[in-house]
Amino acid sequence: MGGAAVNVSPETTPASNDRLKDLTSWDADWSGLRVVVTGIGVSGFAAADTLIELGARVVVVDAATTAKAEAQADTLKIVGAADVLLGADAVNSLPLVDGEKPELVVTSPGWRPDQALLAAAKRKHIPVWGDVELAWRLRVREGRKTADWLAITGTNGKTTTVGMTESMLQAAGLKAIAVGNVGTPILDALRDPVDYDAFAVELSSFQLHWSHSLSPVASVCLNVAEDHVDWHGSYASYLADKAKVYENTRKAAIYNADQIETERMVENADVVEGCRAIGFTTNTPAISMLGVVDGLLVDRAFIAERKDSAAELAAMSDLGPVAPRHMVANALAAAALVRAYGVEPAAVKQGLVNYLPGAHRIQVVAKHHDVLWINDSKATNPHAASAALAAFQNVIWIAGGLSKGVNYDELVKEHAGRLKSVVLIGTDTAALEGSLQRHAPDVPVIAQPKGDTESVQTAAGTASSPIFGETIMAQAVAAAAGVAGPGDTVLMAPAAASMDQFSSYAHRGDAFVQAVRELVEGQAKTTEE
Repeated sequence: MGGAAVNVSPETTPASNDRLKDLTSWDADWSGLRVVVTGIGVSGFAAADTLIELGARVVVVDAATTAKAEAQADTLKIVGAADVLLGADAVNSLPLVDGEKPELVVTSPGWRPDQALLAAAKRKHIPVWGDVELAWRLRVREGRKTADWLAITGTNGKTTTVGMTESMLQAAGLKAIAVGNVGTPILDALRDPVDYDAFAVELSSFQLHWSHSLSPVASVCLNVAEDHVDWHGSYASYLADKAKVYENTRKAAIYNADQIETERMVENADVVEGCRAIGFTTNTPAISMLGVVDGLLVDRAFIAERKDSAAELAAMSDLGPVAPRHMVANALAAAALVRAYGVEPAAVKQGLVNYLPGAHRIQVVAKHHDVLWINDSKATNPHAASAALAAFQNVIWIAGGLSKGVNYDELVKEHAGRLKSVVLIGTDTAALEGSLQRHAPDVPVIAQPKGDTESVQTAAGTASSPIFGETIMAQAVAAAAGVAGPGDTVLMAPAAASMDQFSSYAHRGDAFVQAVRELVEGQAKTTEE
């Protein structure tokens, strides 16, 4: 790891607006700053609302023309937006603000760098920030406590780790909240009247791409696997953006000792002098690591006697009835973050006991006729699906959806031996079907009807809006039930995004849960009769 960093990116070069250099607190002079905000969703609305409150002149753009977007636009106009432009044409070029070139663009994280408006901003040397970059610059406010940031990224497990981190911090008696990509916009938390001690900040690769000056107390990249290649342009670019989580870290840069890529990220990071490199592993830990010994989560990093002993943090049983390896890894990463922050071992344990896993993550839906039904709709890529598959044997696997340009060969090859059958959903399953034919040719594959879709405009362009997602999932569940027997697990871990047939991974998971419950109720009724 390097020394103290001065992070200069193409978006913050001297050719940009010099005024922005002084905008490093809530109390700085934001008045009259000409800003374009792209996106009117959760993060975009929060960014626009905040900037308007600060006195900036704000124009908001979004391709959406839905009733919700119109309502959001009306609200922003009422509170003082200079203008709100909706529709496909609104996102094709960089608008003027009060008749002049904007000084800053604040983008919602899902907008790709090659999107027309953002590309135009780059050509004109107009800086582009994400909502997280804006929040970092606003975190200091006179008369208010400045919350410390614990930063979490990774291809999979972010939301679980952020939730565990929040729970541990709260168990230690600290005022803490999970923010960022997890659901609560970080700008909303900043404006909350609560004086928070710490933020557990979930950062997507998109948010990291648009961030330039963050300096968290501790940071972690949980894992990396091929994902969002369509957005980043290449896997190398994706890794580079993930690695930004470690830049300027102050106390502990935490890496996955079982994945060399994350360790290399830490080795190459420019961190604040004195920052430690801390590993976590689901095996026995070396010095300066957290790991597992005899079913216990232990710490050999943040104790004085780490050369020849370890501090017990929690037991595997504290993670609940189902604790697959990746959940253990997430718990260790969260523990490393809070231990770096100074939280005692007892609060780590209590935080894990208190933590309630979110829906759609290895969620046990039912066990009926000795068949276990698991909802892991959050497994939107092969890496996440692999972690779920590894936790079970004799699996009927419901999979498929938007593949985002990834390859399924390694996933299928690794888990072919545990597959009893595969039920395909999704409008384009060619890539997954090909991998199954090559590496699991003896596993029966049941294809489902594709369903009808219609094209709609979103902030990032054209996408498919589902009409019959619930029907498709009900058919998939019925097909799985037809081949499942005692001792089997039906696992819905799609290894793909959901937006071809569902509005979100949550919608997909809810459809699965509903279909399973209806199936179980029907089977129970039949048995009674």
